[in-house]
Amino acid sequence: MPLLRGVARVAVISGTATAVSNRTSRRQANRWAQEDQAQSGGAQEPAPVAAAAPDPLDELKKLGELRAAGVLTDAEFEAQKAKVLAGA
Repeated sequence: MPLLRGVARVAVISGTATAVSNRTSRRQANRWAQEDQAQSGGAQEPAPVAAAAPDPLDELKKLGELRAAGVLTDAEFEAQKAKVLAGA
C-alpha cells in the first residue's frame, strides 16, 4: 500500500506540474501573438482559442476517490483541494 500511495502522490504532483506548464505555455504564446499583432499593425488573423481548463469538480472527485482508496492522506487531500479551489 505504501508503494501505491507514492505512485499516486507522484501522479498528482506530475499532473499539477503539467497543468502549470501548459498554462505558462499558453500565456507566453498569447503574449507573442499580441506582440506580433502590434508590430504588424493589427492586420493578422485572431489567435486560436486556448483549450478549456480542467473542471474543478472533476478534479475534486478524483482527489476524493484517491483519499477514499487510501492513496492520499487527509492532509494531502486538503492541500490538493486547496490548490484546485484556488485555481492553481
